[in-house]
Amino acid sequence: MTLQRSWWKVIVGVVLTALMLFPVYWMVNVSLTKTQDLRANPPHIFPIDPTFEGFEAVFRQQLPNLGTSLLIGLGCVILTVVISAPAAYAIALLNLRGGRSLNFILLVAQMIPAVVMAMGFYAIYVRLGLLNSLGGLILADSTIAVPFGVLLFTAFMSGLPRELLQAARVDGAGAWRTFVSIVLPMSRNSVITVSLFAFLWAWSDFIFASTLARNSPFKPVTLGIYAYIGNNTTQWNAIMATAVVASIPAAILLVMAQRYVAAGVTAGAVKD
Repeated sequence: MTLQRSWWKVIVGVVLTALMLFPVYWMVNVSLTKTQDLRANPPHIFPIDPTFEGFEAVFRQQLPNLGTSLLIGLGCVILTVVISAPAAYAIALLNLRGGRSLNFILLVAQMIPAVVMAMGFYAIYVRLGLLNSLGGLILADSTIAVPFGVLLFTAFMSGLPRELLQAARVDGAGAWRTFVSIVLPMSRNSVITVSLFAFLWAWSDFIFASTLARNSPFKPVTLGIYAYIGNNTTQWNAIMATAVVASIPAAILLVMAQRYVAAGVTAGAVKD
């Protein structure tokens, strides 16, 4: 009976996994399909007479855009951690006045649609001269990641043993020294989790990029993909090939950091 139940669970798991991964397979399939074969009815389930012209277009045209996305992602990670970690430390451990109200404001901030924020940034950037700049795009992307980072860091730091902090104060460490030498090293899992999500949000951003950096000489890969879509022709194999290449860094990061992400997300959820 137990064996039958195990097989039933395995079958359900395989079917659900196949359904979730089918878009990924179809993306790879289209990236290897010739343009004239894309109009076949019914469409080819497997790439018949595969071609690598889409990937050739990626490595010929999209490498600068991939580099730009990498710079934006890393900049967003640094800015997010630099802002959110000290802010969470102040809220969770320094008895910051109005900390609960600030947490509520951060939750509300995450509910604002990105397109609404993009319009606000556009009006501000026009006056500040930050349109079509990498710095402006990094700052805009960080506004999505910082509230999440503060909330996650706050949940973890609230569960840290107060004895360690008191011992640091007895040894003469100030608030900043305690944060740098004790709190931040113990928050490694949360730092990795926040960094990963900040990078993925910046890597996949299209709304801010299309609004704030449309005429920039340095375009992220999301705008590079959009350039393949025209009024008369759409280069689907190039689009999907770019999507495949752009998905590889995200997939590698998720696989490498999944253990830390699981620990970072659940940190602070259960207290003794």
